[in-house]
Amino acid sequence: MSVFAINKKARFDYEIKETLEAGLVLLGHEVKSIKIGKVSIKGAYVKIIGGEAWLIGAVVPPYQPGNIPADYDEQRNRKLLLKRQELDYVVGKAKEGGLTLVPIKLYNKKGLIKLEVGVGRGKKKADKRDTIKKRETKRQIGRAMKS
Repeated sequence: MSVFAINKKARFDYEIKETLEAGLVLLGHEVKSIKIGKVSIKGAYVKIIGGEAWLIGAVVPPYQPGNIPADYDEQRNRKLLLKRQELDYVVGKAKEGGLTLVPIKLYNKKGLIKLEVGVGRGKKKADKRDTIKKRETKRQIGRAMKS
């Protein structure tokens, strides 16, 4: 399993409670572009529109810039492929107060491109400080164990 893109800020900005795996509806040249690592899910989010899940704000630049359709938009909304049970569950969670859907990573699984979507709650500033403190303490312990 190779990872194409990771949203590093997702776990820092959100307290991820659960994760789901979703497929993506992509064009052929987008698949090629993603497979060579030209993709960014930084700042992207998942939104429920008309009973379907959509990935909004992900950037997939063209595979060959000189050879793309004239109307190609690299930040277009992309439909997520979820089972009906998963979709109903996600819709219910999204309607809950304070919960949001965040893309965590884009990866390859058996030749297919998958998106890991986290259901999480936004962290407060104090929670973020606590995360930073824990990370720094862990680093100091690791350094002390080395020497």
